[in-house]
This record gives sequence, structure tokens and C-alpha cells, in this order.
Amino acid sequence: MNISQGDPQPQIISNKQIHTDRAAKKTRIKNKGYFLLLIPPLIVFIIGMIIPLFMGIYNSFTDWDGISLNKNWVGISNYIEIFKDEIFLKAFKFTFLFMIFNTIIQNVSALFFAVILDSSIKAKNLYRVIIFSPVLLSPILVGQIWTKMYGDILPSLNDLLGTNISFSLFSSPDTVLSGLLIANNWQWIGYWMLIYLAGLQAIPKELYEASTVDGGNWWQKFYHITIPMLGPSITICTIGIATGSLKVFELIVASTNGGPGDASQSLIMYIFNSAFTSQRASYASAMSVIFLIVLLIFAFIQLKVLRKREVEL
Repeated sequence: MNISQGDPQPQIISNKQIHTDRAAKKTRIKNKGYFLLLIPPLIVFIIGMIIPLFMGIYNSFTDWDGISLNKNWVGISNYIEIFKDEIFLKAFKFTFLFMIFNTIIQNVSALFFAVILDSSIKAKNLYRVIIFSPVLLSPILVGQIWTKMYGDILPSLNDLLGTNISFSLFSSPDTVLSGLLIANNWQWIGYWMLIYLAGLQAIPKELYEASTVDGGNWWQKFYHITIPMLGPSITICTIGIATGSLKVFELIVASTNGGPGDASQSLIMYIFNSAFTSQRASYASAMSVIFLIVLLIFAFIQLKVLRKREVEL
């Protein structure tokens, strides 16, 4: 009697085991399928990024001109020349000055417009569209627009106002940085404004209501609630603006072409000219390696500082 009652039980356990094995097998096959989908982009990444990176590092130790097949090993002579090159040092200084001022101005301006357009003013959606519109333009077109503005449109105001103000910011080494900062900020403030707007709209309104009950004024709410809650947005905007500033190229080519003289030549532009105009690809590769190392150090420090500040807030 006990045997007849116990016979079906091993069969039930066996069926469950079979079902579990099949499910596990399907999961393994599915996971392998996901892995196979990663292979094509991985191949593209290796061919498009990793191989050129190591080729560039190798070329920086040669005298390759970028055209011929002959490459002679010259050791670190290209790197020694870089630190004696006044144009490189000048371009390096200009690039980082542009990055510092641009990061500060764009962050402050974008946050300013975001706070205003997050309030209950009329036609705020229209203002958002107007401020964001320049983002849709290419940097080449922006450079041409502001060249026309500084060269023809703004100087014509002197005739209307009877003044003698100089608007030719691109024509003087002392003002060319300011002119480029104005043009670049005009284009990109709207983009970072949207990120700050998203951060502002994610802040719980209850925090402001509680502050109002406690007698907090506008500045106290902004400093003790808005700024701390915008920590992630500030991190994103700061890193994005700084990275974009270090890569500035098209705007300069379309507006000043590095002039007057070489006063507005960025590091990327000097690398480009060395590789394709002067046909010194190996020297350009060496500058690129130096630039990459500086960028990695800068990015590491920036992330550490901003993350620490974000935690403190």
C-alpha cells in the first residue's frame, strides 16, 4: 500500500527537475544572444578608437609626415620640442582660459534663465524656445553670424546712437577671447538651461512651503534648498561645458581662424594645422598624447571635486 502511494512522487520530482533544467538552458541561450549583440559595437570601438589610439602613440615617437610610408624612430624629440614651442604653450593657455571662463559664465547664465523661466511669468514657453533656438545651429554658422554682427551690424549702431564704440571684438588680441565667449554662450546657454529646468522641476514643492512657514526669504530658499538639490545638475553641466570648451574648434575656424595672429588658436586647432597644413603628423600625435593625459588628469580631479561637493550638499 505504501509503495503504490509513493510511486508517483519520484515522477513529479523528475518533471520539476526537467522543467528547471530547460528554463536554465533557455536563460543561458538568451544571455549568449545578448552577448553576441555586443560584438559588433565592440569591434567598431576597437577599430575606431583603440587601434588609432595606439597608432597615434607610436607615431608620436617617429618623424612621420602623415603621407609617406617611411617612419623613422626619433624617440622623445617631439615631446621635447612641444615644451619649447611657444605657439603650443600659447594655444594651451588660450584653451584653458576659454574653458574656465566659459564654464563659469554658461553655468551661471543657464541657471539664471532656468530660475526665471521656472517661475510663473507669462509666455515662459516662448522664451524657452527663443533661448534654446541657437542650439540647433551649427558652430560654423554661429561663427559666421557673430563675425557679421561684430563687423557690420553692431558698428552700424554708432551711426544711429551717435557714439564711437568699438564692436570689433574679433579684430584685437585683447578682445578676441571675449568675443568668442559671447558667441559660444549665445549658442549653448539654452541647452544647459533645460538641464537646470529639469532639475528645478524635480525639487519637491513641499520643501519651499516648509521654508515659507519657517519664515525663509527667497535667497534662503535658493541657497539652502535649490542649490543643494541641483547638485547632480550642476555636476552634469560643469563636466559637459568644460569638456566642450576644451574641444572648441569649428567656432574659431568660422570666425577668427585662430587670429588675429595666433591669439585665438585653440589646442585642437593647432594640432589640426600641424597635422594637415604643416604635414607634421607625428608632432601632432605627440601634442594629442599630451592633451589626452591632461584631459584625463583634469577629468579625474573634476569628478572627485564635484562628487565630494555633491555629497556635502
